[in-house]
Amino acid sequence: MALAPRLEFRQSQQLVMTPQLQQAIKLLQLSNLELAEFVEQQLEENPFLERAAEQEGAEAPEKTAPQSDGGDDGAAAIDLDSDGAAARAAEAIDAPQDEGDSANSGGDTEYKSNEWANVGSGGGSSFEDERAFGETLTRDISLWEHLTEQLHVATRDAMTIFIGAYLIDLIDETGYLRESVAAIAERLGADEGDVEKTLKLIQTFEPSGVGARDIKECLSIQLADRDRLDPAMRAFIDNIELLAKSDLKGLIKATGADEEDIRDMIAEVRSLTPKPGYAYGGDPVQVVTPDVIVRKAQDGGWKIELNSETLPKVLVNRVYHAEISKAKCREEDVLFVSEQFANANWLVKSLDQRARTILKVASEIVRQQDSFFVHGVRHLRPLNLRAVADAISMHESTVSRVTANKYVATPRGIFELKYFFTASIASSEGGEAHSAEAVRFRIKELIDGETPDDVLSDDRIVEILRSEGIDIARRTVAKYRETMNIASSVQRRRTALRQAI
Repeated sequence: MALAPRLEFRQSQQLVMTPQLQQAIKLLQLSNLELAEFVEQQLEENPFLERAAEQEGAEAPEKTAPQSDGGDDGAAAIDLDSDGAAARAAEAIDAPQDEGDSANSGGDTEYKSNEWANVGSGGGSSFEDERAFGETLTRDISLWEHLTEQLHVATRDAMTIFIGAYLIDLIDETGYLRESVAAIAERLGADEGDVEKTLKLIQTFEPSGVGARDIKECLSIQLADRDRLDPAMRAFIDNIELLAKSDLKGLIKATGADEEDIRDMIAEVRSLTPKPGYAYGGDPVQVVTPDVIVRKAQDGGWKIELNSETLPKVLVNRVYHAEISKAKCREEDVLFVSEQFANANWLVKSLDQRARTILKVASEIVRQQDSFFVHGVRHLRPLNLRAVADAISMHESTVSRVTANKYVATPRGIFELKYFFTASIASSEGGEAHSAEAVRFRIKELIDGETPDDVLSDDRIVEILRSEGIDIARRTVAKYRETMNIASSVQRRRTALRQAI
């Protein structure tokens, strides 16, 4: 076979990620605080971007107003899915901008709410790099991060993690839980006993005393950790208001101890930390601002809308661009004006698409988890990224970015969107799958209800669950049992016999 040069034509497809498209995808995963910082930076750098006033007044007609092509929400915006649609998006980006296109994102745009009916780099650093000094500094770990890390180490039970994460969010910077367990349980739709149990678990974390509801409980936790909470000390803590009054005789009477012991107790109590939370993190506490708000609709459904406070309000100043374009400028100035104007248009379109995408994803999550909003945490349905992505015709990576660092305010509290994604257990009857959290709860119910004469083995639990329509393997039952710190049937039977004797 002779070797000779020749020309060949080949047709292929490839994903083109333009810088503008990369920026739009990046905007999806930013939190509202990070987005506000990014927009502020763009306002400083781009002369054609300006902050939209609260009330435009007479100047409003001169600015570019948001327009819709008459389709449904998000239809006029560019699809940011990371599949074949991204290539089409890139082509749309590189196409010339029409003068009548929308140039507002969040300024005057009204994102209509959706209503649903109830359905039941790691490289080493050197002194020669160009990074600023502040960029290489570390920060103190926050109390929230410290408690969250301990929670995931202490338990793998999904329901405990769910309730624990909510409790940790409510703990203030001093380390106290200011809300009652009953109110929290009612809001979550959970048993008060489960919330109390989870709180007791958090109270075993460091710093000692965290999660207490008052000063007496805080000091008692710390004394218990030191193995110093004897009856006399407990009586001392129960009457600690006498210490504030310097009523030494009252303390002696209340505790039954002599004066020397009372003075020792006073010295020990004064060595404790009344505000344990101050030991972690020096950053000011930032209140979580929800990106989405879910309200009860008058017809019994749910009304989902974006929080206007988190939407950047920016406009493209086309009047200024028209004035600059008329002036005689150098070639490099013309190029700069063209690039900045295109960037300004792209930014506001990206912000508009980001807002519509968040609303679309959040609406589908609310629809899928309707039972949670109606009945509480025990009725969370199994849900994953693919289920949401398929329902709204998006890619899983897009849904993942949208749900990262985004929060929703509901009648049951403020939750991160990722909280609503739970594992599933298949149904043995071919029906709807069961939530892993619900299955764990059922296993715990069965074990709690057993008698010393009838201790349930893992195989017996599998039989009972399958009779109830839950298709589960024995090893899965054993795994769930271990995550709940429940002993095996042999150990439980031995414990029951010892207690009987």
